[in-house]
Amino acid sequence: MENCVYRDPRAPVEARVKDLLSRMTLQEKLGQMTQIERSVATPSALTDLSIGSVLSLGGSWPFENAVSEDWAEMIDGMQRRALESRLGIPLLYGVDAVHGNNNVYGATIFPHNIGLGATRDQELVRNIGVATALEVRASGSQYTFAPSVAVCKDPRWGRCYESFSEDTDVVRRMSSIVTGLQGQPPSGHPFGYPFLAGRDNVIACAKHFVGDGGTHEGINEGNTISSYEELESIHLAPYLDCLSQGVCTIMASYTSWNGTQMHRNKFLLTDVLKGKLGFKGFIITDCAALDRLSNPFGSNYRQCVLAAISAGIDMLHRELAREAVRKSVVLLKNGKDTLKPFLPLDKNAKCILVAGQHADDLGFQCGGWTKTWDGRSGRITIGTTILDAIKAAVGEETELVYEQNPSPATFSNRSFSFSIVIVGEPPYCESGGDSKDLIIPSNGSELISFVAERVPTLAILISGRPMYVETRVWERVEGFIAAWLPGSEGAGVTDVIFGDHEFKGRLPMSWFRSVDQLPMNPTNTSYDPLFPIGFGLTTKNHLVL
Repeated sequence: MENCVYRDPRAPVEARVKDLLSRMTLQEKLGQMTQIERSVATPSALTDLSIGSVLSLGGSWPFENAVSEDWAEMIDGMQRRALESRLGIPLLYGVDAVHGNNNVYGATIFPHNIGLGATRDQELVRNIGVATALEVRASGSQYTFAPSVAVCKDPRWGRCYESFSEDTDVVRRMSSIVTGLQGQPPSGHPFGYPFLAGRDNVIACAKHFVGDGGTHEGINEGNTISSYEELESIHLAPYLDCLSQGVCTIMASYTSWNGTQMHRNKFLLTDVLKGKLGFKGFIITDCAALDRLSNPFGSNYRQCVLAAISAGIDMLHRELAREAVRKSVVLLKNGKDTLKPFLPLDKNAKCILVAGQHADDLGFQCGGWTKTWDGRSGRITIGTTILDAIKAAVGEETELVYEQNPSPATFSNRSFSFSIVIVGEPPYCESGGDSKDLIIPSNGSELISFVAERVPTLAILISGRPMYVETRVWERVEGFIAAWLPGSEGAGVTDVIFGDHEFKGRLPMSWFRSVDQLPMNPTNTSYDPLFPIGFGLTTKNHLVL
């Protein structure tokens, strides 16, 4: 088949596609529509079944702590097998590079989307896309299942941190990451048509279509109840920006809209996305989503595939990361007396207490979708914890004391200038993060209160969303900042708390007083948050503009 039209790079794309399709058997077409997990991607499956794509689920590495070269060697081997198939169709290898190339040991881990939304910085986010694409391509993959353009309306949702904001306009601006990942389409590129610039870029995937951030009570994989007009104006709008940037693929959501599962929703997938919006790329199912179309899951896989096809489913930048962190951190309180700001902290203070497990846990700092699906604790990759960064920032004469859980004895023989207490959520993802109360885990509020009663305290919250903070905590602390899930570069936090850079972050979501207020809507007359969306202070207690 060496003289086939589809093998001629000089021939028009349409002619090559038509020629290739005419030569494919039904089995080969089905194989090309199928994406399998790395663990079952045997040489015979790739060669004999003409599999079109392979993915790595979270934690599915070549081996523990595999670096980019190891990944590239594995993927190149699979690619060779794919090219040995009858038609020699290359393989697409996909990964969830949702905040950097987060599956690879030593990769740069950027803040999760909620932190990037706090920056409101389109160019920064685009540059993060560029950096992520380079690191993903260096590891052999050509495809990332990102970005999420969900508009999270309820922080009880376990995937809240994957959303840039509760504000549709903020999410639309942050979709500029698509151009970073795929490259800038030329002037006049037709709306809805895929675009990929070259070898330094990766295929992006806007997800999860559509309404995944609006489910009832924030339940993951739940039901979004709304009119079509509301769905279009709030949840569908960011996809228009992705389509204008030439996004190549769109992933359907696990969720339902008014009771109809998205993966079988012909109206939204075919009539709206492909018809009304003119999307010419391919739609991909979410992981094992077809199994969910039967009850119980997986009981009639053949019928699930039929339903989905009928509905339209056919298929080292660490300084940049540090900049993203310092621009994402939001200062919520700065001094009990606003005329006497507590921050910036003194690098040359005599004695500083640092407390809390989150101070020195890179896994907690990175959150879910890091090395594994739901993340893990500890030194899971290369990076700088906030405690590491504090040690590097303070003066040589400063005594620094770290105790994960201080006791009364901690304060009996020392006089601390101030304390930094770092608490937050453990890593999680998807349904594992659904929460009804949003209380800071591991007695975080108690730890803050205990320390703040004894010494002036800055509290730093590491979380994927606003959390419930008791009144006593707000009253006792001198300072409080939301650092979100900052990733591998903890020095971005110390850049702002010690005054090397000014705070620029603004809340991407409303900060509620109690969970009884959820979900919150800034347009409602009853809107009464603790802090409104867009709130953020500078060290002079001015509002960030």
